[in-house]
Amino acid sequence: NKPKPPVVITKESPNALRSHILEISNGSDVAECISTFANRRHRGVSVLSGSGVVTNVTLRQPAAPGGVITLQGRFEILSLSGAFLPAPSPPEATGLTVYLAGGQGQVVGGTVVGSLVASGPVMVVAATFANATYERLPIDDEQGEEDNNMQVQQQQEGLGEQQQQQVSMPVYNLNPNLLPNGQMPHDVFWGPPSRPSPPSF
Repeated sequence: NKPKPPVVITKESPNALRSHILEISNGSDVAECISTFANRRHRGVSVLSGSGVVTNVTLRQPAAPGGVITLQGRFEILSLSGAFLPAPSPPEATGLTVYLAGGQGQVVGGTVVGSLVASGPVMVVAATFANATYERLPIDDEQGEEDNNMQVQQQQEGLGEQQQQQVSMPVYNLNPNLLPNGQMPHDVFWGPPSRPSPPSF
C-alpha cells in the first residue's frame, strides 16, 4: 500500500479577492462602467491597472482655474487605479486616478471628476471583494486600548485551546499563534496526514 497524500479541500472565503479583466467598449465612460459593475455585483472593486485610449477627459487639478481641467482629443492610459464600493458607501471611498500620455508626448494626470470615455476597447485589471471594514483613523486612545485588550484576551483563549488540543499546524506559512483564536480559517479543510515512510535499514 502506497501512502496517500493529504487531501486539501478549499472553498471560497467571503474575504477572498477575485481577479477580473474588464473590457470597456468604445464610447463608454470608464468610471461609470466600473461603478455600475460594483453596484450590480454588490462587490467592492479595486482597480489595479488599465490600458487603452480615452477621449474627453475631465480631471481635478488644483493648479487649474476652478480646480478642474477638461481635455479634448485622444490620450493613451499610462496608469489607472482606484476603488469603487457598492452603495451605500462613503463617496470619498470611491474614485479613479489616471495618468495619460498625449500625442505630443505630454503627460497629464489627476483624479477623474467627469467623463473618461473609451476610444476603442479599454482593458482594466481589477480585484473584487465582498467584505470590507471601514475604519476611521486615527483611532482614539480609549478605543485602541479596548481593541488591544480584546486581542490579548483572544490570544490567551487561543493558546489555552491549543494546549488542550496538542496540535499545531502551519496554515499559509503562519505560526499557529498568529491565527485568530488559534483556529484555522474556515476556507481550509485538512484531510488525514500521510503516513510516514518506513525507516530504511
